[in-house]
Amino acid sequence: MIRIGVDFGGTKIEAAALDAEGRFQARVRVASPRDYDGDLHAVAEAVAEAERQAGARGARIGVGGPGSPGSSGLMRNANSTELNGRPFPADLARVLGRPVRYANDANCLALSEATDGAGTGAGVVFAAILGTGVGAGITVGGQILSGRNGVAGEWGHTPLPWPVPDEYPGPECWCGRRGCIEQWVSGPALARDAGRDAEAVTAEDPAVSRYISRLARGLAMVCDVIDPDVIVLGGGVSNLQALYDRLPAAIAPHVFSDAFETPVRRAVHGDSSGVRGAAWLWPAEP
Repeated sequence: MIRIGVDFGGTKIEAAALDAEGRFQARVRVASPRDYDGDLHAVAEAVAEAERQAGARGARIGVGGPGSPGSSGLMRNANSTELNGRPFPADLARVLGRPVRYANDANCLALSEATDGAGTGAGVVFAAILGTGVGAGITVGGQILSGRNGVAGEWGHTPLPWPVPDEYPGPECWCGRRGCIEQWVSGPALARDAGRDAEAVTAEDPAVSRYISRLARGLAMVCDVIDPDVIVLGGGVSNLQALYDRLPAAIAPHVFSDAFETPVRRAVHGDSSGVRGAAWLWPAEP
């Protein structure tokens, strides 16, 4: 059985066909038009090409992307702002001619890593995307935790905990608030603090110490609320090895516990986690 996962990002759209064991049978990447009608057609074209390459027809389709549909079915909280207020999942189903399951991209990361990645076998997985934006997903018993209002894991738009004087009130965020965690621990935030591209920042850069302090405080707050069995990091900044060397010790003093044993792990499937998790939105059974 072939399932197709779509990772809808701000700069690229990827469609991948996976077999029942999670092996890639096709991968297609196209640029994101950043125009609503263009977005719909780009997804349809990528899915059609992935099906063609995999020799499949009528595959089940899961989509991971920014924000989430509210109870009305209209998108909210997407940093691809052309989606907000639009019935994106329903329009995708119309354009593709079949049912579509949609989840926040960070939820897809968490589901992928809980299924057969860095969180395999863990009861509660907290997975954070540290990229152009910052989001998080939570799985419990291998299932996505969406919450009553569908916003579980919107950690990037909570305030930075325990700010020092020069961190208050914090940068303005696209969501209309100030001091959101996204504005402190995203890739652009690290680049802004370091004065160079995030990919060029090394562990010795003073900006990395500030970044780790901020990320640690944000993750300590998560630990005090849900106490996950494992923390998984994805996104471009997650490739910085210093995070795994220094984060656990930086988190520990802020957690309301006499011991902190939660491992912090890099996503096993890297930038494939989003598209894999989107495919896993459908069960393996036909």
